[in-house]
Amino acid sequence: MEDDTDSAAVRIFPPVIPVLTIALGIGLNRILPFESLFEIPTPFRYWLGGIMIACAMLGLGGWSVLIMRRDGQSENPWKPTFNIIDRGPFRLTRNPMYLQMVFVCLGVGVALMNWWLLLLTPLCGWLLQRLAIIPEENYLERKFGDSYLSYTKRVRRWL
Repeated sequence: MEDDTDSAAVRIFPPVIPVLTIALGIGLNRILPFESLFEIPTPFRYWLGGIMIACAMLGLGGWSVLIMRRDGQSENPWKPTFNIIDRGPFRLTRNPMYLQMVFVCLGVGVALMNWWLLLLTPLCGWLLQRLAIIPEENYLERKFGDSYLSYTKRVRRWL
């Protein structure tokens, strides 16, 4: 980990949160299967869930990482941020990589037709916000002040 003086005080590796959400949803579905009122047909749900996951991973995640690296920055929350990126997906959401993680949970939930996972996904988003986004936002506000606050007024946290 980098020196805490120039990095966000994120204490958990953020991808752990959606991975645990998916594992918990799968586990709960095995223990207490959730009877649904409707079901998406098997081949279609795999395609739909897979497209959701691919769009999230490549569109939001991959594009965000590419932009950050081209800017000379790391996607790692424990590394310093040198400037505020406000292009690409960062024009639409301040947290495209965390939004990607939420969309992956939704995509897996659809593909598996796992209602537990779909119900747990908002908890995943809340945990990402509390454990990663808020510490990152506090760091960015301390470091960039008014320019970051101006960015937060133009671009929403999620969507």
